[in-house]
Amino acid sequence: MYDTGSSAFMMLATALVVMMSPALALFYGGLSRKKNVVNTMLMSIMAMAIAGVIWVLIGDSIAYGGVAPFDDDGNLVNAIGLFFGGTQRLLSSWAATEAIGMNASLSDGATIGSAVLGDYPGAVSIAFQASFAMVTTAIVTGSLAGRIKFGPLVAIVTLWPILVYAPLAHMVWGGGLIGSEYAIGAIDFAGGDVVHISSGVSGLVLCLILGQRRGYEIMSYRPHNTPFVMLGAGLLFMGWFGFNGGSALECDGYAGLAVLNTLVAACAATVSWAIVEKVRNGKCTLVGACTGVLAGLVVITPACGFVEPWAAVVMGFIVSPICFTAIAFLKHRLNYDDALDAFGCHGIGGITGGILTGLFCVPDLSWTGVGGLFYTGSPSLLISQLGGIGVTLAYVIVVVSIMGLVVKKVCGGSLRVSAEIENEGLDAVLHGETPYPAFDGLD
Repeated sequence: MYDTGSSAFMMLATALVVMMSPALALFYGGLSRKKNVVNTMLMSIMAMAIAGVIWVLIGDSIAYGGVAPFDDDGNLVNAIGLFFGGTQRLLSSWAATEAIGMNASLSDGATIGSAVLGDYPGAVSIAFQASFAMVTTAIVTGSLAGRIKFGPLVAIVTLWPILVYAPLAHMVWGGGLIGSEYAIGAIDFAGGDVVHISSGVSGLVLCLILGQRRGYEIMSYRPHNTPFVMLGAGLLFMGWFGFNGGSALECDGYAGLAVLNTLVAACAATVSWAIVEKVRNGKCTLVGACTGVLAGLVVITPACGFVEPWAAVVMGFIVSPICFTAIAFLKHRLNYDDALDAFGCHGIGGITGGILTGLFCVPDLSWTGVGGLFYTGSPSLLISQLGGIGVTLAYVIVVVSIMGLVVKKVCGGSLRVSAEIENEGLDAVLHGETPYPAFDGLD
């Protein structure tokens, strides 16, 4: 029998994480230009939908199928298993088999031990992990807004969960190269490497391949709808409790601590961002505050079940100046056009969170039993965290570069819409609709 409380908890967490994809669409839509709102939001929704299908058919198996790479003594027995799962869970048919087994055990009193994989149904596990893949794939689209063709975008969000997200999920959470105590031994509670660094760095690589928007660094690209940004950030904040709390995989002390740390880190980062804005620009902004919320949520993601609340506050205060610098200065100094700052917030924030986990992780909370430098005086975990981040960066940069260049080649040598379409706006030309038809006299 499954635990009904844990089952209900995981179903609720899944629903909250699924909500984050349309919330991200609102956040990105508010940040975009008025003539590209529909396109920007549709990219998030299509990424969500395609990634959901991909995960159920193949992603779950790549991440969590197959033989473990190490035996019980720590000997490497399956080198491929360091990077990829197997094919045993293709099409997710095992979830139906498990349900049939459980029904049989209830009806005839038989004990089918192989059917019980945890405290909640395997189908819920697939759905929960799929919701992560969905919102992570959607994050990538923020770097590409305002100039990418819709066909190449669909190709990218189809390939990305297969080639990048699922293998990283295996490497970190499936006993692979990054997360195994017999390999690098890095810890990542809810997705610093898998979600934020992977999506942010992927966005950076793809925006470099794509090229800058026309008029970049000449005209000012200001958010067209600040209330959209606020609404999206609020819904993301709410969904993040399912994201981080649900990553405990049961309603226990880890989950409670993750929820508390998620709350306080986001609040601290918002205060910190407002201070930085006031000092740098002389005023606080709503968009800045919402970005601070997001930065705090990102930084605490890898550490949320591993640190004490005071450390979560410190992490929140630290991350905002770092992300602010990346968005306000680094982007312009290096002259890359990360349209909606997916790299500046998720990539930089995820790297910061992974490093700080190596400082503040409580030894008794660590999955590997290795605590942070602040508690142990040993740099062991910090070195592991840096190693995990390094592998993630190398893997993402290489794979996404190849993927982006191949898609560009297949799509006729260009991922971009024409200059005329970019000037007129992607909404009307590519999709035949505008975000505010009544205001445009089209109602």
